[in-house]
Amino acid sequence: MISLVSELGAFILIMALGQFSPGPDMILLTRTALAEGLKAGILTVFGIVTGLAVHACAALFGMAAIIAAGGWFAVLIKVAAACYLIWLAIQLLRARGDAGEVKLSRHSPYYRGLLCNLLNPKVVIFFAGAVAPFLAHSSPVLLGLVIVGEGLLLWSLWVVLLQQEKIRGMYQKASRWIDRGFALGLIGLAWFTLYSLVSGTTS
Repeated sequence: MISLVSELGAFILIMALGQFSPGPDMILLTRTALAEGLKAGILTVFGIVTGLAVHACAALFGMAAIIAAGGWFAVLIKVAAACYLIWLAIQLLRARGDAGEVKLSRHSPYYRGLLCNLLNPKVVIFFAGAVAPFLAHSSPVLLGLVIVGEGLLLWSLWVVLLQQEKIRGMYQKASRWIDRGFALGLIGLAWFTLYSLVSGTTS
């Protein structure tokens, strides 16, 4: 029993580190929460978490192995991901930075979060690597619930934190430059995704 609890605690920690590591989800969520407010931020969280649920199921059922093996499916996913990240970056670069009122697109923040997560092949590969060592002693359903529940809780708390007056005030004063920084981050991630295809590596 103690061993099971300690293993579950380790899994929760690994998931937290993965969810808060720099990447498209964190960039999109942070910018949306700062620029569009609490409601949009929470909707983005729900979108990302929906994507997490899909990725968790895919990892548990072996989709990660298909992506890691390469082939046309992996190439298609990566190209689509890079295109979407570049599109988001262009929306940020076109933003005027007027006191955080500029939205990334007319689409719901939920769908932006969902697409951003679903089109990130690294998520399912990360889950597969993180989940595999724990499957011997833990139920796949339990691990899936931890992934989704932890993402929902931690990212929602992050959105609430970003609503603090001092933090939002700093963003509104320098929104144009911060958005450009987010855009460069997205372009960098897109470039890395495409470079991995050209160089023949698996990211």
